[in-house]
Amino acid sequence: MLALLGFATIAIFLLLIITKRLSVNTALVLVPLAMGAMAGFSPKELGEMILAGIKQVAPTGILLMFAVLYFATMLDAGLFDPIIAAIIRYVQGDPLKVIVGTAILTMIVHLDGDGTATFMIVMSAFLPIYRQLQINRLVLPGIVALSVGPLHLVPWSGTSARAISTLKTDAAQLIAPNIPAILAGIVWVLAVAYWFGLKERKRLGINALTFVHRDNLTDAQRQLRRPRLVWLNAILTIGLILTLMKGWVPAPALFVTASALALLINYPKLSEQQQVLRAHGNNIFMVSSMIFAAGVFSGILTGSKMIDAMAGSLVSAIPAQHAAWLPTLTAVTSMPASLLFTPDAYYFGVIPIVSQSAAQFGIDPLEIGRAALLGQMTVGFPVSPLTASTFLLVGLAEVDLGDHQRFTLKWAFGTTLVMTIVALLTGSIHL
Repeated sequence: MLALLGFATIAIFLLLIITKRLSVNTALVLVPLAMGAMAGFSPKELGEMILAGIKQVAPTGILLMFAVLYFATMLDAGLFDPIIAAIIRYVQGDPLKVIVGTAILTMIVHLDGDGTATFMIVMSAFLPIYRQLQINRLVLPGIVALSVGPLHLVPWSGTSARAISTLKTDAAQLIAPNIPAILAGIVWVLAVAYWFGLKERKRLGINALTFVHRDNLTDAQRQLRRPRLVWLNAILTIGLILTLMKGWVPAPALFVTASALALLINYPKLSEQQQVLRAHGNNIFMVSSMIFAAGVFSGILTGSKMIDAMAGSLVSAIPAQHAAWLPTLTAVTSMPASLLFTPDAYYFGVIPIVSQSAAQFGIDPLEIGRAALLGQMTVGFPVSPLTASTFLLVGLAEVDLGDHQRFTLKWAFGTTLVMTIVALLTGSIHL
């Protein structure tokens, strides 16, 4: 009975968000509540399950909230402006340098884990250059889409946050073992960019280029820029990332402190701080509230034992001799799964069942999470029709979504395959 109710919870949740009948937050709360009541649990019992689930995801919600605020502040302050200007000066009119420079800049800017902000910054910086040099109009959105993929595995991206909260773990356990795979993905993307660059240089040659990044900023962006503080912001950011990787300070506490320092250093006036907070408040609330709603979902499914019952049913259907393939199969199918499942549907609906099933075969459930992150709404989100940022990307580039997918999909799948191979070789996942 519990297994049936559990599968019904997942199915109804997927149906409601795929058909857009309910918002993700609403579905995450109301669907498991209704099913928990049908299973015979009292309001008090359901309340205790909800509280337990929220406590589990609270560190992730705090991490995500303040990490987005920190990097948004750095973008507003112009931390990456010198890098953008240097890349533009370096590339001159050489298509090869322009395309590789696009990949490098995209990866740097996407350290904040926000695809929408990355697309807006990089597209506004490079679109005039691509037009002036007459580079294939599909190359810019294609390279930008590929470049955000490996970097979207950072712990503070929305996708990683979903995986962390679903598996009730932390960034050190889930993300750190994937670092060699992430680095391999970065190398692959740079190699693809170099290949595209060679083709465009051969087709177009090298031409003169006149473009100044600062002239393309809006008045509002200029007012928030703090060019004198670039070095201080860079030192703060490097120290933050180093501390995060070393695990010297718990990530939520680290980002709470760093975001407060970033605001105070760059915008000491209260009115300026409020301006930055208002500008990014909607983004921060939408993502962090989803994480706490996911705590309700996972808390009820776990506390009611529905997850255990579903996993038991799935285990009985999987031949024991093939169980070891679960992490690899999850990794290989993760990028194409971005075309079928939203991140909420996949990480809150599919991964809990697969990871729990893997655990019953003696496989570390975290391997399923690491495998999923190698493609599902990381490498896959900039080509998925299920994410709004994809439409922003193709809209800014003024290209058709179908053309963008045909141009980019095979290279994106290549990124996932490369990262999967390295993950297997380094023991992030096992065969």
